[in-house]
Amino acid sequence: MQFAAPSTSELFLRLSIALGLGLLVGLERERSASGLAGFRTFPLVTLLGSLSALLAPQLGTWLPAAGFLALGLVIAIGHFTGSRAAPDGHTGITTEVALLLMFLVGAGLALGYLASCVVVAACTAVLLHAKQRMHSFAQRLSEEDVLVLFRFVLIALVVLPVLPDRAFGPFEVLNPKEIWWMVVLIVGIGLASYVAYRLFGQKAGTLLAGLLGGLISSTATTASYARRTRGAPAIASTAALVVLIATTVVYARVGVLLAVVAPGQLRELLPPVLALGGFFVVLCVVFWLRREPVAVPMEHAEQAAELRPALIFGLIYAAVLFAVAAARHYFTGTGALYGVAAISGLTDVDAITLSTGRLVDAGQLEPGTAWRLIVLATLTNLGFKGALGFVLGGRALGRRLALSFGLGALAGCALLALWP
Repeated sequence: MQFAAPSTSELFLRLSIALGLGLLVGLERERSASGLAGFRTFPLVTLLGSLSALLAPQLGTWLPAAGFLALGLVIAIGHFTGSRAAPDGHTGITTEVALLLMFLVGAGLALGYLASCVVVAACTAVLLHAKQRMHSFAQRLSEEDVLVLFRFVLIALVVLPVLPDRAFGPFEVLNPKEIWWMVVLIVGIGLASYVAYRLFGQKAGTLLAGLLGGLISSTATTASYARRTRGAPAIASTAALVVLIATTVVYARVGVLLAVVAPGQLRELLPPVLALGGFFVVLCVVFWLRREPVAVPMEHAEQAAELRPALIFGLIYAAVLFAVAAARHYFTGTGALYGVAAISGLTDVDAITLSTGRLVDAGQLEPGTAWRLIVLATLTNLGFKGALGFVLGGRALGRRLALSFGLGALAGCALLALWP
């Protein structure tokens, strides 16, 4: 590829940026008392990279490679002859790698990649400066923390890129990459809630318990607190508030999911969903003011990032997507779609949200029909959780959930009937 020679002013700008970035990284290495390179060496190396790239058209394209290899040889000699003595006695190669990287940054600047090289150099300086914090963070991670992180990396960065990105099946709606992306999304939400639990969970109160419960699964949160209420009726008021907050978070989660899968249709999809969510916010405030404060410890939030529930969700999502497409193909009208939404919403709202949102984004479903399907699914989910709370938690919890969920169901029905 041929690069046009820069003007004199542009040349001085690139060299000045190279000098400044080298000084930035060199300052950090100087403060860390690196014995190999510091405040003077790094800007010189960055300028060396820039000049080698600038002179390559005249002296030969081999010049940058020769400069890089020569620098690597000098670094190797300095490293193995012991010319660098780290203050803590540890002999790593961080400074050596940083030198090589800054040489390439200088070369990239000379070739015109200004924005990318500035970002790389800035990130290099930050990483070098954050050594102690990063080491301390790594030491605080448990084996379970590392397992959760690796699990997410596996499904997001290893499995997702290799899946085929095309539709299969009779109705051409089952796209393996899109279905797996939903699995990644759900695990990502669980991982975010797990991080929040690790940071605040031991001191979590009712509000945080409900927020995290809504991020993980409002249905699972209902079952968990219902079981605890059965053995301790005194916490029924707090448990009902936690479940109500978790249910309210579902509407925010629905909004996020729609923004991911149907960003171009949010103007029509979001308002009715957020309106119903706002009604639940009001309910939360009322119940919060009337609550009887009782400490209820959170438990097993680390299970949020488990892969098996996410895989099950992926299957549910695919099944709902297929069922919606089949209903549209074989049955006239929207009655069949509402039946699918009502059934799928009993245990989970995410699947119907993602599948209908995807169909809307593809132009296969009207936005007005889609949000009504989603709202209907949330209403059937309310009924299922209310029954779950009564059966597992007893009358104390059941009465409270019946009141809040009943008001929410009336608001939802009014929304379906009156919203244009």
